[in-house]
Amino acid sequence: MNSLFSHAQEPSGNDDEAAPEPLDPVVNTVIVPGSVAHAFAGFTDHTHLWWPLESHGVYGAGSYVEFEENLILETADDGRTTIWGTLDDWQPPLSFHATWHPGTTALWSTELLVAFRAVADGTEVRVFHEGWEGAEDPAGTRAKYASDWPGILARYARFMGAPGTPAS
Repeated sequence: MNSLFSHAQEPSGNDDEAAPEPLDPVVNTVIVPGSVAHAFAGFTDHTHLWWPLESHGVYGAGSYVEFEENLILETADDGRTTIWGTLDDWQPPLSFHATWHPGTTALWSTELLVAFRAVADGTEVRVFHEGWEGAEDPAGTRAKYASDWPGILARYARFMGAPGTPAS
């Protein structure tokens, strides 16, 4: 029997038309001294003291980044604010999950999961960052975050007192 819709197309079997493979998440890990609760607080309560706002902020070095209510916010010295993400799973001191879209609208965002677990030398902090497919340039966006996260986490580790953390 023919299709009820004359414009319906039969599958072509052409593999070139298949959806692109999803890009792998960016995963970075750092070990910081101290307890899981201490590491979680350093990451979420004191972000403004270690986040490199001069290079990874919307308003620059004079701004302030914080976790407030269910949002991650950056506030400029003149009072303007921008939302970096929305927290949708908050499990202190073990993890948090958020949409992530610093400097852009929430129409498209990536997903950020940060997990904290006790290890022999302190606390392992692992960042899982994924959801690149909605970006204008998915591979380029992923590559930028893959390049940026190690330096951001090195700065956090230095703030937390990790020995021998290389400068970024």
